[in-house]
Amino acid sequence: MKPTASETHAPGITVDGTGLLCVTLLLRLRDEIGGAAPGTVVHVVATDPAAPLDLPAWCHMTGHHFLGPVAGAADAPVYALRIAADARPTRAGAPWHAVDPEH
Repeated sequence: MKPTASETHAPGITVDGTGLLCVTLLLRLRDEIGGAAPGTVVHVVATDPAAPLDLPAWCHMTGHHFLGPVAGAADAPVYALRIAADARPTRAGAPWHAVDPEH
């Protein structure tokens, strides 16, 4: 039996990025999902107007799976992503720069 959409997108982790701009939001997200099991669904509360562009782009770069906006979020926009088993790390303090495996 396939899980329903609500079961598929139920969060295992919620990251509150209210009031944070892109880089700070991504740094908090990276820190809070560090060590999470692959397949964990993460909800990100994000008031930054760039979040609908930045979150999917960051997921694409790192290999995590962007699931999209969460319907019915009351106070602030919420976006969902799923942790990937083979996610690519980013540099400390620089969430837009992948870690170079040769250094």
